[in-house]
Amino acid sequence: MNFADIGGVTLHFAHRPGASARHVVFINSLGTDFRIWNAVIEALDGKVSTLVYDKRGHGLSDLGATPYSIEDHVDDLAGLIDQLGIGDVVLCGLSVGGLVAQGLAARRPELVSGLVLCGTAHKIGSQESWNARIATVEKDGVGAVADAVMKVWFTPAFHESRASELAGCRNMLSRQSGAGYVATCVALREADYTAAAASIAVRALCVVGDQDGSTPPPLVRSLAELIPGSRFEVIEGAGHISCMEQPEALTALLRDFLAALPSRD
Repeated sequence: MNFADIGGVTLHFAHRPGASARHVVFINSLGTDFRIWNAVIEALDGKVSTLVYDKRGHGLSDLGATPYSIEDHVDDLAGLIDQLGIGDVVLCGLSVGGLVAQGLAARRPELVSGLVLCGTAHKIGSQESWNARIATVEKDGVGAVADAVMKVWFTPAFHESRASELAGCRNMLSRQSGAGYVATCVALREADYTAAAASIAVRALCVVGDQDGSTPPPLVRSLAELIPGSRFEVIEGAGHISCMEQPEALTALLRDFLAALPSRD
């Protein structure tokens, strides 16, 4: 296990150098830790360098001072990348991770060669929906929303045929820090990256599961329409966490995207 102190917040991360100096940096979603990317990273088979980490308030990373914003998450990731000396990254962010990716691309364009934005948007949810979820978690804990979240994370087919994985994912969610979960819900409630998305100047791929109940395909398409020259793809047979439900399909899209990116050499 690897840990880094970034501005007084300890982040848990895994850095895997590969054949290429370019790094794919994976940013996980609300209520998950970086293990959701395991199958994708294994499928990449060392052909590209990778970095995964647990956002503050998630996994083995510190909670940090609350409340916080998406920009605080951006600070954490920028600091981790700088500490590791990485200078050429493709950001692959899921859900809130996609907002962090958009924020870092706006803040540090010299670092970012491309964006893969999975199940995300320029603005996710409404004040009312986030307030309701925050109130439930503050009163009854993260486990109180777990069953509803599983329904949007995964398709009915996943629920029916992959019961042990579903149980493990429910455990992962339920065991997250309640304070970290709520703080990130607050960050999501307040985030609006509409202007930032419209100013993205690198190549971008926007991906969504056809049965994503959290960020449905029309919402992700609206993000793609904001980003000049972006590509939009739908993964069949996937809910919100496509990197777990259909990792082969997501990895194929990622490989194609990386192959088409110009070299910085």
